[in-house]
Amino acid sequence: MNHDRYNIVLLGPSYPYRGGIASFTDRLAREFNAAGHQTLLCTFSLQYPSFLFPGKTQYSDTPSPKDLHIKRWVNTINPLNWIRIGRRLRKMNPDLIIVRYWMPFMAPSMGTILKMVKSNHHTKVICIADNIIPHEKRLGDKLLTSYFVNSIDAFVVMSMQVKDDLQNLGFDKKTSLLPHPLFDHFGTLLDQKVARSELKLPEDRPLLLFFGLIRPYKGLDLLIQAMSDERIRKTGSILIVAGEFYENKEKYMLLVKELNLEGTIQFHDEFIPEDKVQYYFSAADVLVQPYKTATQSGVTPLAMHFNLPMIVTKAGGLKEMVADDETGIITEITADSLADGIIRFLNKGKQSFISPIENRKSHYSWKGFMQSLLQAYEGLLANT
Repeated sequence: MNHDRYNIVLLGPSYPYRGGIASFTDRLAREFNAAGHQTLLCTFSLQYPSFLFPGKTQYSDTPSPKDLHIKRWVNTINPLNWIRIGRRLRKMNPDLIIVRYWMPFMAPSMGTILKMVKSNHHTKVICIADNIIPHEKRLGDKLLTSYFVNSIDAFVVMSMQVKDDLQNLGFDKKTSLLPHPLFDHFGTLLDQKVARSELKLPEDRPLLLFFGLIRPYKGLDLLIQAMSDERIRKTGSILIVAGEFYENKEKYMLLVKELNLEGTIQFHDEFIPEDKVQYYFSAADVLVQPYKTATQSGVTPLAMHFNLPMIVTKAGGLKEMVADDETGIITEITADSLADGIIRFLNKGKQSFISPIENRKSHYSWKGFMQSLLQAYEGLLANT
């Protein structure tokens, strides 16, 4: 075997699926390709049945990437498909499969495919685990996750929270903690006035950004309550909520109305397309992540890429990428504490956070992430 060039399969969400995990997987594939590895993205012919999917669409509307080798092979609800794809991948005999895991629904299909592949006694499997315990828990989660974990040789996690979850559930697998690399493929930082003009936002008011899919655990209700703080009202700050609702929108609209915040909060209620992301992150003064529970978030490294300071709660692994009072502000998981954090930020000013963010960026490179993955793989080889 040529130890410098590997045959790698990335198993999980990829184009044409949209969202943070698919975007991450595609970006990682490009890093492997640039280093000369042979990389296949094996994604879904069917990811979720439509009745299980809370959003408007699972699919990206961007053109198909010409530089990636993508096969839509896996149907998550068809056991005959799992056997067929397991056999196909086993026959291909890849050196390494890197699989994504974020919810127990994926365990039966992924676990079965991987068990079949590993019967070739050659392929190693490393799982990048976004969550081990899902945000919305259901009966049978641990049983399904156990089935999946049995097919994994080693884990890579991106927060201590997930590492602890693995340990607390009794899964004794070699685990590496690697920080989430910066999402650097959504364009470059624009002039703030240009970005605000594009989004039709006022030039002269402090602008807070909540970005991403809206789900109960993300704490948008806490942030709306914080915005009603009299100190924040006096600053003339605006909150932009940019993302698609994956739950009932009405409760948030009612809360805004009850607190008389109609002129203060704007909802851009859609999945933000990739070519628009740079406008939101360039227009804002600060990103706010008021999460009630969390593992890690792809929005945090996205903000760092755009030199955007962050206000985050102490939920899960969110705080691991933020240096309090340097690259952002860390608060308790309450509306009052978020309001205090926003005032602290506004008093200090965006500019004082930029240099510390710039200084930390080198810790979150894709090349470093890829090399650490390959070290984990080579460690597995050394132990066999």
